[in-house]
Amino acid sequence: MEMTIRQAQERVDAWIRQYGVRYFSELTNMAILTEETGEVARIIARKYGDQSFRGSEEADSSLAGEMADVLWVLICLANQTGIDLTAALEESFRKKTERDRNRHLNNPKL
Repeated sequence: MEMTIRQAQERVDAWIRQYGVRYFSELTNMAILTEETGEVARIIARKYGDQSFRGSEEADSSLAGEMADVLWVLICLANQTGIDLTAALEESFRKKTERDRNRHLNNPKL
């Protein structure tokens, strides 16, 4: 099932209200976001970087699952702070396009 960002925000909110009782505090969710981002970094460092997996760590490592966990907590923080992620992403596209319209095209390093 495909969903929009707005629908994802609504589904996370409904799940929290039904199963999670309430949102964790924003500070707790920020700490959880940091933890989940670290788990993404760990997998990428081992799969694409110079580190290797330890023991059964590789079998237990799902990059997609960890990225979904990051997205989940980010959506929780957006919901808690009243941010419409669809509108925020549209604004980010506008800002980046205005600022970087020719920046990368004219970068000899790329």
